[in-house]
Amino acid sequence: MFLVKGKEGEKLSLENNKYQDQSLFSITWPLFIEITLHMSLGIFATLILSGYADNAVAGVGVANQIINIFILIFNVTVIGTTILIGQNLGANRLDRARRLTRSAFGVNFWVGIFMTIIVVLFGGVFLKFYGLSGEVYEHAHTFLTITGFSLILEAISLALSAILRSYGHTKETMVVTVFMNIISLTGYFIAIKGWFGLPITGVAGVSYSIIVARIFLILALFYYVYKVLDLKFSIKDLFVIDKTDVKDILNIGVPSAGENLSYQFSQVVMTGFVAVIGDGALAARVYILNISMVCFLFTVAIAQGTQLLIARYVGAQQYDRALQRGMKTLKISMIVSLAVSLAVALTGEPVLAVFTNDPEIIAIGLPVLWAIVFIEPGRAMNIVLMGSLKSVGDVRFPVIIGIICMWGVAVVFSYYFGVILGLGLLGIWLAQGLDEWVRGIFALKRWISKTWLKKRAVEPILSSDPQ
Repeated sequence: MFLVKGKEGEKLSLENNKYQDQSLFSITWPLFIEITLHMSLGIFATLILSGYADNAVAGVGVANQIINIFILIFNVTVIGTTILIGQNLGANRLDRARRLTRSAFGVNFWVGIFMTIIVVLFGGVFLKFYGLSGEVYEHAHTFLTITGFSLILEAISLALSAILRSYGHTKETMVVTVFMNIISLTGYFIAIKGWFGLPITGVAGVSYSIIVARIFLILALFYYVYKVLDLKFSIKDLFVIDKTDVKDILNIGVPSAGENLSYQFSQVVMTGFVAVIGDGALAARVYILNISMVCFLFTVAIAQGTQLLIARYVGAQQYDRALQRGMKTLKISMIVSLAVSLAVALTGEPVLAVFTNDPEIIAIGLPVLWAIVFIEPGRAMNIVLMGSLKSVGDVRFPVIIGIICMWGVAVVFSYYFGVILGLGLLGIWLAQGLDEWVRGIFALKRWISKTWLKKRAVEPILSSDPQ
């Protein structure tokens, strides 16, 4: 058994054996529940807001898109940290893995402070890019300004969650998410329905509920990081950050997050196309985005679990095992996503009726649900294999292909299909499906070719090597 000196090191060496032997199922089922809870929270929030006003749904949907762009910036650190910790655990570099946790925490703290200031000061400027007006703009601006204050909390929570997941502690993050959802939903019902005799505060109340939930989230995550990893953070961690760690994290995180950032910015442009089509299409888009999450949440969960395992396999030089794991996950995710999306399409009208009784919005949405059946297998291929490539350190390929396809395929054909040909929201969704399939096929060819063998970030050490 691999050992390092000291009580703390001995504890880690024992845990390291568990990391090597963890199954995909043991990592993935808590992730699946956690991601389901995260996505369902968004769906419930949309449902509750739809009972308040469709314009509130449209406004909050646009504001959330801006918030998500800044959250993706935090994920630069999260992605790099997750991959590096996983590879270092696989390579038995336990001290380095532990040091990376402190560096990730410090970096995300300062980035979170900066992004909070940006959103609060310039939120209205960002919203103008969408061409919003009237009540839709007012709801969007209220939500963006209030929730913008909690971005620092989101940055810290993302770092802590990534640390726990990297060490295989996915159950703890799942438990925290359960309680966070309870707090959030209670706040939503108070804000929209006036529970307990309290005044209805609408979008503002929903926004404050999100802040309260995020405060609980980081407190609970700090507790679990201390309890299961025996790791305490101090003020020193905010000012003394290892430069080598930051460089390595950014080398992986920046290009990895670049793909997601490109996707969000392309979504901003396509949302502009939808806004041109009309408020009905804009509201339908928000509802369908929530519905489509059901179709790919299994893919996201199993892909994240696969990423954690593949990073460890590559760190331990188990390359064939990594290759096979990626392909097995791909087959499972494509079959499940196809089955779920088909079930959603077959029950399309009742599903949409849960969100809205507006016949115009339902008429716009029904054809799009059938387009999702075409999209989801391609999305599964893209999510699983691009994520696997990042785990092995092949991080530039996904962002290069992503930028080319998102803008050259998704954006261009969204405008052509949706606006020029007059297919509306359906045309925009078909263009996005074409983008997912093209990127997925590129990722498949890259994964099978094993070009990624040259990209691994760390080298393993023998049990006799010093730490």
